[in-house]
Amino acid sequence: MTLLITGLVLFLGIHSIGIVANARRDQLAKSLGPLGWRALYSIVAIVGFVLIIKGYAAARLDPTVLWYPPRWTSHVTAVLMLPVVVLLLAAYLPGRIKDALKHPMLVATKSWALAHLLANGTLADVLLFGGFLVWAVADRISLKRRVARTTVSLPKTGANDVIAVIGGLALYGGFVAYLHKALIGVAPFGKKNGSGRTPTPVTQHMKRLTT
Repeated sequence: MTLLITGLVLFLGIHSIGIVANARRDQLAKSLGPLGWRALYSIVAIVGFVLIIKGYAAARLDPTVLWYPPRWTSHVTAVLMLPVVVLLLAAYLPGRIKDALKHPMLVATKSWALAHLLANGTLADVLLFGGFLVWAVADRISLKRRVARTTVSLPKTGANDVIAVIGGLALYGGFVAYLHKALIGVAPFGKKNGSGRTPTPVTQHMKRLTT
């Protein structure tokens, strides 16, 4: 669990400097220069991300179960996850979606985090997805009092929304069908056990304890 917590502190911490100390962030970026600041930012974020992956994977091997999500939460999760990739693409493909939501990446992060909190009940899940949810909410609130930084994106065209929707849904389908199992180790709609539920790290752990 230490690896996961350390990774979250590094990854979310470096992404939160603008939230809690925006002026200090600008001073640091000025003193280090554009390349120096980006290098520092990237290194901390990458190290944090790697630790999150390793820490979460380790925690899943011996999970601390806080609650057992009811069966219906998996269906809610599927619905909440449906627009996530679409919104991530829309953040870099300016169009009506981005105009309407203003910050589609933060909306995607909140939807992703909430979806996984509903369907998972271990301490590691609460730390990981709860941490990202709190960060996304805090960042969105902070943007009401500070100017959003310019991000690299393609020129705004009428086709961007179409590309984001079609591309996002295609990627979502691919992730559900193959990538989630390959990368995370759990098939969202894969083979079910005798209770009618898809095995999760929690149920797999309980099965090991009782056999």
